[in-house]
Amino acid sequence: MTAVLSVSNLCVAYREELVLDHVSFDLPEGEILGIVGPNGAGKSTLMRSMLGLLPSLVGGATFFGEQLRHVRKRIGYMPQQSEVDWDFPATVYDVVLMGTYGSLGWLRRPKAAQKEAVWKALEQVGLVDLANRQIGQLSGGQKQRTFLARTLVSNPDLILMDEPFSGVDAASEKAIIEVLLSLQALGKTIVVVHHDLATLSNFCTWVLFINKEVIAVGPLHDVFKRENVEKTYGVMRQLNLASSSEMKVETETQTEQQIKTDTGSEPCSELKSSQKLAMDW
Repeated sequence: MTAVLSVSNLCVAYREELVLDHVSFDLPEGEILGIVGPNGAGKSTLMRSMLGLLPSLVGGATFFGEQLRHVRKRIGYMPQQSEVDWDFPATVYDVVLMGTYGSLGWLRRPKAAQKEAVWKALEQVGLVDLANRQIGQLSGGQKQRTFLARTLVSNPDLILMDEPFSGVDAASEKAIIEVLLSLQALGKTIVVVHHDLATLSNFCTWVLFINKEVIAVGPLHDVFKRENVEKTYGVMRQLNLASSSEMKVETETQTEQQIKTDTGSEPCSELKSSQKLAMDW
Protein backbone atom coordinates (compact mmCIF):
# COMPACT_ATOMS: atom_id res chain seq x y z
CA MET A 1 0.00 0.00 0.00
CA THR A 2 1.30 3.46 -0.94
CA ALA A 3 2.16 5.62 2.08
CA VAL A 4 0.06 8.77 2.53
CA LEU A 5 3.26 10.65 3.41
CA SER A 6 6.75 9.51 2.45
CA VAL A 7 9.86 11.49 3.40
CA SER A 8 13.14 10.39 1.85
CA ASN A 9 16.69 11.48 2.70
CA LEU A 10 15.58 15.03 3.58
CA CYS A 11 18.38 17.42 4.54
CA VAL A 12 17.85 21.09 5.42
CA ALA A 13 20.44 23.64 6.52
CA TYR A 14 20.18 27.11 7.98
CA ARG A 15 23.28 29.05 6.99
CA GLU A 16 26.06 26.60 7.86
CA GLU A 17 24.11 24.55 10.40
CA LEU A 18 22.48 21.29 9.37
CA VAL A 19 18.96 21.39 10.81
CA LEU A 20 17.66 18.11 9.35
CA ASP A 21 20.04 15.25 8.66
CA HIS A 22 18.84 12.63 6.14
CA VAL A 23 15.32 12.29 7.55
CA SER A 24 13.29 9.40 6.13
CA PHE A 25 9.99 7.77 7.13
CA ASP A 26 6.68 6.50 5.71
CA LEU A 27 3.29 7.17 7.28
CA PRO A 28 0.34 4.84 6.57
CA GLU A 29 -3.20 6.04 5.97
CA GLY A 30 -5.50 6.81 8.89
CA GLU A 31 -2.86 7.44 11.56
CA ILE A 32 -2.27 10.46 13.79
CA LEU A 33 1.48 11.08 13.90
CA GLY A 34 2.98 13.18 16.68
CA ILE A 35 6.36 14.74 15.88
CA VAL A 36 8.24 15.34 19.12
CA GLY A 37 11.70 16.50 20.13
CA PRO A 38 13.52 19.29 21.99
CA ASN A 39 13.69 22.89 20.83
CA GLY A 40 15.97 23.16 17.82
CA ALA A 41 15.35 19.52 16.86
CA GLY A 42 13.86 20.45 13.48
CA LYS A 43 10.19 19.62 14.10
CA SER A 44 8.66 22.70 12.44
CA THR A 45 11.44 22.80 9.87
CA LEU A 46 10.53 19.25 8.87
CA MET A 47 6.88 20.14 8.34
CA ARG A 48 7.61 23.34 6.43
CA SER A 49 10.27 21.77 4.22
CA MET A 50 7.94 18.87 3.35
CA LEU A 51 5.46 21.46 2.07
CA GLY A 52 8.06 23.40 0.11
CA LEU A 53 7.90 26.43 2.41
CA LEU A 54 11.61 25.97 3.18
CA PRO A 55 14.24 24.80 0.65
CA SER A 56 16.03 21.50 1.16
CA LEU A 57 19.60 20.55 0.32
CA VAL A 58 18.65 17.06 -0.83
CA GLY A 59 15.69 14.75 -0.51
CA GLY A 60 12.04 15.62 -0.15
CA ALA A 61 8.54 14.37 0.44
CA THR A 62 5.80 12.76 -1.62
CA PHE A 63 2.11 12.66 -0.77
CA PHE A 64 -0.15 9.78 -1.80
CA GLY A 65 2.74 8.64 -4.00
CA GLU A 66 2.77 11.95 -5.91
CA GLN A 67 4.63 15.24 -5.87
CA LEU A 68 2.99 18.00 -3.83
CA ARG A 69 1.87 20.01 -6.88
CA HIS A 70 -0.28 17.13 -8.10
CA VAL A 71 -2.16 16.53 -4.83
CA ARG A 72 -2.06 19.90 -3.10
CA LYS A 73 -5.86 20.07 -2.87
CA ARG A 74 -5.86 16.89 -0.78
CA ILE A 75 -3.62 18.45 1.88
CA GLY A 76 -4.48 20.91 4.65
CA TYR A 77 -1.87 22.90 6.58
CA MET A 78 -2.33 24.68 9.90
CA PRO A 79 0.66 26.96 10.68
CA GLN A 80 1.97 28.16 14.02
CA GLN A 81 0.21 31.17 15.55
CA SER A 82 3.40 33.21 15.15
CA GLU A 83 3.21 32.88 11.35
CA VAL A 84 -0.18 34.61 11.17
CA ASP A 85 -0.80 38.36 11.02
CA TRP A 86 -3.47 38.70 13.71
CA ASP A 87 -3.89 42.41 12.94
CA PHE A 88 -5.22 41.54 9.50
CA PRO A 89 -8.75 43.03 9.25
CA ALA A 90 -10.75 39.84 8.92
CA THR A 91 -13.47 38.05 10.85
CA VAL A 92 -13.43 34.41 11.88
CA TYR A 93 -15.83 33.67 9.00
CA ASP A 94 -13.54 35.47 6.52
CA VAL A 95 -10.50 33.47 7.59
CA VAL A 96 -12.27 30.13 7.31
CA LEU A 97 -13.68 31.11 3.91
CA MET A 98 -10.10 31.73 2.73
CA GLY A 99 -9.57 28.00 3.11
CA THR A 100 -11.84 27.43 0.10
CA TYR A 101 -9.85 29.64 -2.27
CA GLY A 102 -7.34 26.94 -3.20
CA SER A 103 -10.04 24.71 -4.66
CA LEU A 104 -11.82 27.59 -6.37
CA GLY A 105 -8.88 28.98 -8.33
CA TRP A 106 -8.17 32.58 -9.21
CA LEU A 107 -10.97 35.09 -9.82
CA ARG A 108 -13.74 32.69 -8.80
CA ARG A 109 -16.03 33.80 -6.00
CA PRO A 110 -17.21 31.43 -3.26
CA LYS A 111 -20.70 30.10 -3.86
CA ALA A 112 -23.35 28.51 -1.68
CA ALA A 113 -21.45 25.22 -1.40
CA GLN A 114 -18.32 26.94 -0.09
CA LYS A 115 -20.28 29.06 2.36
CA GLU A 116 -22.09 26.00 3.65
CA ALA A 117 -18.71 24.29 4.13
CA VAL A 118 -17.54 27.28 6.21
CA TRP A 119 -20.47 26.95 8.60
CA LYS A 120 -19.91 23.19 8.86
CA ALA A 121 -16.23 23.73 9.73
CA LEU A 122 -17.12 26.38 12.31
CA GLU A 123 -19.59 23.99 13.87
CA GLN A 124 -16.94 21.27 14.01
CA VAL A 125 -14.65 23.47 16.12
CA GLY A 126 -17.40 25.15 18.15
CA LEU A 127 -17.01 28.70 16.82
CA VAL A 128 -20.35 29.39 15.10
CA ASP A 129 -21.20 32.06 17.68
CA LEU A 130 -17.90 33.88 16.97
CA ALA A 131 -18.18 33.92 13.17
CA ASN A 132 -18.36 37.73 12.98
CA ARG A 133 -15.64 38.48 15.53
CA GLN A 134 -12.36 40.08 14.37
CA ILE A 135 -9.50 37.58 14.61
CA GLY A 136 -7.41 40.03 16.63
CA GLN A 137 -10.01 39.88 19.40
CA LEU A 138 -9.80 36.11 19.86
CA SER A 139 -8.20 34.21 22.72
CA GLY A 140 -5.32 31.85 22.00
CA GLY A 141 -7.57 28.81 21.92
CA GLN A 142 -10.11 30.54 19.68
CA LYS A 143 -7.36 31.53 17.26
CA GLN A 144 -6.17 27.95 16.97
CA ARG A 145 -9.70 26.66 16.44
CA THR A 146 -10.28 29.31 13.76
CA PHE A 147 -7.29 28.11 11.77
CA LEU A 148 -8.23 24.51 12.36
CA ALA A 149 -11.62 25.29 10.78
CA ARG A 150 -9.84 27.01 7.90
CA THR A 151 -7.78 23.85 7.40
CA LEU A 152 -10.83 21.59 7.51
CA VAL A 153 -13.11 23.60 5.24
CA SER A 154 -11.60 22.09 2.09
CA ASN A 155 -12.08 18.54 3.45
CA PRO A 156 -8.42 17.44 3.06
CA ASP A 157 -7.33 13.81 3.30
CA LEU A 158 -4.00 14.69 4.95
CA ILE A 159 -3.82 17.38 7.64
CA LEU A 160 -0.51 18.88 8.81
CA MET A 161 -0.61 20.92 12.02
CA ASP A 162 2.30 22.87 13.52
CA GLU A 163 1.93 23.20 17.33
CA PRO A 164 -1.90 23.31 17.35
CA PHE A 165 -2.03 23.24 21.16
CA SER A 166 0.32 26.16 21.70
CA GLY A 167 -1.27 28.89 23.82
CA VAL A 168 -4.64 27.15 24.22
CA ASP A 169 -6.68 26.60 27.36
CA ALA A 170 -7.86 23.20 28.56
CA ALA A 171 -11.29 23.56 26.93
CA SER A 172 -9.81 24.37 23.52
CA GLU A 173 -7.27 21.55 23.82
CA LYS A 174 -10.09 19.10 24.56
CA ALA A 175 -12.14 20.45 21.64
CA ILE A 176 -9.21 20.16 19.20
CA ILE A 177 -8.43 16.60 20.31
CA GLU A 178 -12.07 15.60 19.83
CA VAL A 179 -11.99 17.01 16.30
CA LEU A 180 -8.76 15.13 15.49
CA LEU A 181 -10.17 11.84 16.73
CA SER A 182 -13.38 12.34 14.75
CA LEU A 183 -11.33 13.04 11.62
CA GLN A 184 -9.29 9.89 12.15
CA ALA A 185 -12.53 7.92 12.45
CA LEU A 186 -13.38 9.19 8.96
CA GLY A 187 -10.09 7.81 7.61
CA LYS A 188 -8.13 11.07 7.58
CA THR A 189 -4.38 11.08 8.21
CA ILE A 190 -3.00 13.73 10.57
CA VAL A 191 0.52 14.96 11.38
CA VAL A 192 1.00 17.12 14.47
CA VAL A 193 4.13 18.89 15.69
CA HIS A 194 3.76 18.51 19.45
CA HIS A 195 5.77 19.41 22.55
CA ASP A 196 4.02 17.67 25.44
CA LEU A 197 5.00 14.03 25.89
CA ALA A 198 2.49 13.65 28.71
CA THR A 199 -0.50 14.12 26.36
CA LEU A 200 0.87 12.28 23.34
CA SER A 201 -1.10 9.11 24.03
CA ASN A 202 -4.36 11.08 24.29
CA PHE A 203 -4.68 11.32 20.51
CA CYS A 204 -1.60 10.04 18.64
CA THR A 205 -1.35 6.54 17.18
CA TRP A 206 2.15 7.00 15.77
CA VAL A 207 5.14 8.98 17.05
CA LEU A 208 8.28 10.37 15.43
CA PHE A 209 11.13 11.18 17.80
CA ILE A 210 13.48 13.63 16.11
CA ASN A 211 16.60 15.56 17.04
CA LYS A 212 17.89 16.74 13.67
CA GLU A 213 17.81 13.08 12.62
CA VAL A 214 15.15 10.45 13.15
CA ILE A 215 15.65 8.73 16.50
CA ALA A 216 12.64 6.43 16.20
CA VAL A 217 9.36 6.31 14.31
CA GLY A 218 6.42 3.95 14.33
CA PRO A 219 3.25 2.97 16.22
CA LEU A 220 3.00 4.62 19.63
CA HIS A 221 3.00 1.37 21.60
CA ASP A 222 6.20 0.24 19.85
CA VAL A 223 8.17 3.50 19.86
CA PHE A 224 7.12 5.45 22.96
CA LYS A 225 9.88 3.97 25.15
CA ARG A 226 12.27 5.28 27.80
CA GLU A 227 15.35 4.75 25.64
CA ASN A 228 13.92 6.77 22.74
CA VAL A 229 12.94 9.65 25.02
CA GLU A 230 16.44 9.75 26.50
CA LYS A 231 18.15 9.50 23.10
CA THR A 232 15.98 12.33 21.75
CA TYR A 233 16.17 14.82 24.61
CA GLY A 234 19.56 14.01 26.05
CA VAL A 235 18.17 14.25 29.60
CA MET A 236 16.81 11.70 32.02
CA ARG A 237 13.03 11.42 32.11
CA GLN A 238 10.94 9.19 34.31
CA LEU A 239 8.38 7.05 32.51
CA ASN A 240 5.52 5.42 34.38
CA LEU A 241 3.63 2.62 32.65
CA ALA A 242 0.01 3.27 33.61
CA SER A 243 -1.33 0.32 31.61
CA SER A 244 -0.36 -1.87 28.70
CA SER A 245 -1.90 0.62 26.28
CA GLU A 246 -1.04 3.97 27.85
CA MET A 247 2.21 5.43 29.06
CA LYS A 248 2.31 8.47 31.31
CA VAL A 249 5.35 10.70 31.15
CA GLU A 250 6.69 12.83 33.96
CA THR A 251 9.37 15.20 32.74
CA GLU A 252 12.03 16.93 34.73
CA THR A 253 11.69 20.68 35.08
CA GLN A 254 14.01 22.22 32.52
CA THR A 255 13.99 25.68 30.98
CA GLU A 256 14.06 26.27 27.25
CA GLN A 257 17.50 27.81 27.65
CA GLN A 258 18.80 24.58 29.19
CA ILE A 259 17.30 22.53 26.36
CA LYS A 260 18.94 24.88 23.89
CA THR A 261 22.28 24.31 25.60
CA ASP A 262 21.81 20.53 25.56
CA THR A 263 21.01 20.40 21.85
CA GLY A 264 23.43 23.09 20.71
CA SER A 265 20.78 24.66 18.49
CA GLU A 266 18.54 27.68 18.42
CA PRO A 267 14.79 26.93 18.45
CA CYS A 268 13.47 26.53 14.92
CA SER A 269 10.93 29.26 15.57
CA GLU A 270 13.87 31.64 15.87
CA LEU A 271 15.18 30.94 12.37
CA LYS A 272 13.19 33.93 11.14
CA SER A 273 12.82 32.71 7.59
CA SER A 274 11.82 35.45 5.15
CA GLN A 275 9.20 33.13 3.67
CA LYS A 276 5.96 33.51 5.62
CA LEU A 277 2.76 31.54 5.22
CA ALA A 278 0.62 32.64 2.29
CA MET A 279 -2.99 33.14 3.31
CA ASP A 280 -4.19 31.02 0.37
CA TRP A 281 -2.02 27.90 1.03
